[in-house]
Amino acid sequence: MRHEAPGSNGPASTKPFRESEAAKQITSGPFRRSIDLADIAGPTYVTAQTVIQQVSYALSDRLWTYSFESFDLNELVKQWSQEESRNAYGSVTQVESLQIRHGAASIALGYMFSPDFDMKKRYIPQSVLATSSSLQYLRTSLDQLSLLYSVASPFVAHVAAVDYAAKSSRLVTDYVSAMTLVEEIGFGMLASLSGLESQHMALLATLLASIVPTIHIYDGVGVGRETMRLIDTLDCEAIQRTYKAVLQQTSSPSRRKSTLDEMVERTLDAMNSELGTVYKAFEYFGHPAPEIVLVVFGTVESSLGSQIASSLAGSGVQIGLVAVRIYRPFIESEFIRAIPESVRSIGVLGQVHDSYAVSDISVHSNLYGDVIAAITFSDELATRPAVTDIKYPRETVWTPISLAAAFQLLAPKPLFVGSQEQTELQLLDTSGVQQYTFWDVDDSPAAEASLLMGQALAKDSANNVTVSKWHDNLVEGGVFRTDIRKSKKTVEAAYSIESADMVVVGDPSILKCFDVTNGLKSKGRLLLKYAGVKDDQLEGKLSEPFKKALAIKEIQLFILDPSAIEDTANNPSMESILLQVAFLRVGLSNLEKIGLQKLASINPPSELDDALREIEIPKEWATLEIGGDASNLPTNIQINSFTSFDKVETEPPTYLRDWQTAAKGMAFKEAYGTKPSLRPDVSVQTYTVRVQENRRLTPPSYERNIFHIEFDLGDSGMKYDIGEALGVHAENDEVEVREFIKFYRLDPEEVVEVPTRENPNVLENRTVYQSLMQNIDIFGRPPKRFYEALADFADDANEAKELRALGGSEGAVEFKRRAEVDTITYADILLEFPSAHPSFHDIVRIVNPMKRREYSIASCQKVTPNSVALMIVVVGWVDPKGRDRFGQATRFLNKLKVGAEVIVSVKPSVMKLPPNSTQPLIMAGLGTGLAPFRAFVQHRAWEKQQGKEIGSVLLYMGSRHQREEYCYGEEWEAYQDAGVITLLGRAFSRDQPQKIYIQDRMRQTMSDIIQAYLKEDGAFYLCGPTWPVPDVTNVLEDAIARNAKIIGRKVDPRKEIDRLKEESRYVLEVY
Repeated sequence: MRHEAPGSNGPASTKPFRESEAAKQITSGPFRRSIDLADIAGPTYVTAQTVIQQVSYALSDRLWTYSFESFDLNELVKQWSQEESRNAYGSVTQVESLQIRHGAASIALGYMFSPDFDMKKRYIPQSVLATSSSLQYLRTSLDQLSLLYSVASPFVAHVAAVDYAAKSSRLVTDYVSAMTLVEEIGFGMLASLSGLESQHMALLATLLASIVPTIHIYDGVGVGRETMRLIDTLDCEAIQRTYKAVLQQTSSPSRRKSTLDEMVERTLDAMNSELGTVYKAFEYFGHPAPEIVLVVFGTVESSLGSQIASSLAGSGVQIGLVAVRIYRPFIESEFIRAIPESVRSIGVLGQVHDSYAVSDISVHSNLYGDVIAAITFSDELATRPAVTDIKYPRETVWTPISLAAAFQLLAPKPLFVGSQEQTELQLLDTSGVQQYTFWDVDDSPAAEASLLMGQALAKDSANNVTVSKWHDNLVEGGVFRTDIRKSKKTVEAAYSIESADMVVVGDPSILKCFDVTNGLKSKGRLLLKYAGVKDDQLEGKLSEPFKKALAIKEIQLFILDPSAIEDTANNPSMESILLQVAFLRVGLSNLEKIGLQKLASINPPSELDDALREIEIPKEWATLEIGGDASNLPTNIQINSFTSFDKVETEPPTYLRDWQTAAKGMAFKEAYGTKPSLRPDVSVQTYTVRVQENRRLTPPSYERNIFHIEFDLGDSGMKYDIGEALGVHAENDEVEVREFIKFYRLDPEEVVEVPTRENPNVLENRTVYQSLMQNIDIFGRPPKRFYEALADFADDANEAKELRALGGSEGAVEFKRRAEVDTITYADILLEFPSAHPSFHDIVRIVNPMKRREYSIASCQKVTPNSVALMIVVVGWVDPKGRDRFGQATRFLNKLKVGAEVIVSVKPSVMKLPPNSTQPLIMAGLGTGLAPFRAFVQHRAWEKQQGKEIGSVLLYMGSRHQREEYCYGEEWEAYQDAGVITLLGRAFSRDQPQKIYIQDRMRQTMSDIIQAYLKEDGAFYLCGPTWPVPDVTNVLEDAIARNAKIIGRKVDPRKEIDRLKEESRYVLEVY
């Protein structure tokens, strides 16, 4: 461990970060590198996640971690454990990395309550590192722990507030999941209000765990991964010393008589006393006599909000902010004391799940519920201020302007006038803080330059440097942005750089995707790495909006051309060194000489003059006319990853390219390890069945062909359960396959093979004809990557260019039209671009394999033990060229004759019957969504026939016309007459002037639903298209609300639906 020289203002030196270490990056470590446990001490560079992992490792007996691979929440603790680094107790902390799934925390619970548990460790904390998205999977075990906590070891979970929102394809900061959880199961919870205090808050959470199971939550998207300089970092010894001292202070006998609030306050006061800090449960920032106050919870919300409140208050604006540090228990008396007496209006900045919850007036944020309760029931307030719930979704990315807008919602008059907004929200002293932004693509030779530059600047102990790096893997094959801030003072800025002194762009393609000039201050400098571009070519290669922005903002443009230096062609890694030195020359010229020495230099240095040049910006660029939406590029990346994705796809080798080798495998099976198998290309158990019945359910003249198909199981041995689906391994149309073989000039009898999709060591032999019939989805819809791959085979330059355009971002509109309007297939593209003619072996490689199609089973095996039935609608349409198009599987099934063989498999489903036959069934099916309910009703009829008591059965069905689409109508009515179906709600939407839908029939029979669903513990099922889900759910929520009113209970219908989901009593299978 290195020691500081007397009076040193920082570390004497830092470990060098070599470019060869790039592949070993740890995204949660400082400068994305590992750090030894012993090196975390005194003034040093860390991330919030680094010190949180340090505290959890130092104070824990065992650590259970639930981290997605690319999140790296546990990489450092795993490293320390493998290196046998000693924790505060002199032992090695055992680290268990577990899968994120239901019941995931059972192993931790089992360890703590095991008969073999070492009781000497009874009071040593057990810790968890997890994401907020994993909490739902830990819920059951955490609930049990809460009930048994009086006999459990102290338990603390350090939770990174991060989740992946599939709808917006981005990583989001998720506090609401944790806030809801602790409210329901009685855990304690606190938040780090900034990265700088994260070590102390991790320690406080561990201390509070001796009182109540505690969650420490922090921003998991940005602040938690920012490299920062922490001046007073505690080492493991100091952590243990503080932990022990605080427990001694708070373990007096009188503690047993104290309330939970009092014990928490006493622990916080004791830690403040030990550390010399002044942390409070609720921190106030702003004007001493504010009229409006914003209440917030969360790292960025607190850090950025406090800076805005202090900045505006310094200008005389009467506003303030209360940042909630300890959320549970919510100490109402402390909260009231944090609110100045002058306050007239309180805004609660509360996170909810999504934009729908924001717009739903019946939904309130968790934080609002606590604040309104504290204000309403307080007797310490002379005048109760108005309280407003300012909801925001998890996708919100806070900037100084957007968070200031939350204050503006409460203010009776504008807080800013005109351009005053920008000037008053200068939260950093621009004269003392230098800011730099790097943009580049993932596979750039200079990709590591920004991190290396940040670490080089941090070597100067007089500097305080912060480094943040984010990735967007959905643009240009992967783009990242790195923000570096440098100052003599500590820097706290929980937002992207908005006024950089210098912007570095490592690839010109980025200029087509982002407005990089937006975050560059006027008269700033822009360094663009652009290989091979000449001055007379540059103007034509730059976009009009980019050129105009350069001129208007008077930006200095520098071009770095690596190709001007011969060594870079032979050694691409030289580009990183070249970019760093160019950055120093353009942005920090006083450090260029030092940089040349520290960064291995370029020899001779004068070569940099050949590669780096300044471009004079013509004044007329400022008057360029910009048409349409050409200038509306995003100004920042959309964070969807913490690291670049691996673009190297290892393709399994093709072993058999001719019939002779295949013949050897068949003739000498033992030598070649050949094993015959039914559909060896699929991993599921498959069966061969025969068509027993195939009949149309709708009239032949009707436009929709819905048919019933039944298969004889024979001696296949296939078993299936109620609600499961049948996977059909369909074949392509024979006529179309033979046409393609003829057009593509293939030999249908040629033997070909590829390793199977599931196991590259298993070989599958097929003729070309068999492969096109059963394996290759040649008539399916191709993704963009097919266009990109096909371009490599095009001999015609124009065709290659067009294919690459269709596979890139510039062809997005045309690609969408082809996919959604023209419904183009792989075969269509091969016909359209004749110069692109890959071999059949390459077609196998670049065309997706055929997938099985799954259909809900419409029969009960207890009733029909030797058959299985499906209810299917033929998918068909006419494309813009007038060609009839069909869904591959539905056409295949519809054309099958009685006796035809089909390969099938069984897939489990969420559609399960309730455990007791007396529990009612409420079923809603639209169109072919009735299929699983036919099986449900058959099963209930069988149970009744066996003498069992059965619950009521409510069946709601929806279709267009009764005459044409009353599928299985006679069966339903027969079951109703037999007393199996209790209520038959038929909604034929177009048989009368006014539309009647399935939710209307449900609402008409609300009393039956209340009785069956709520009073008799029934289960509800919906199967069919997604569009009726909100309306049907509203009916059920109304039923819950009406029943609650009748029995005199206060119930949140939406939360009740969530509870019913967990109990498998609200089940959706929609598509």
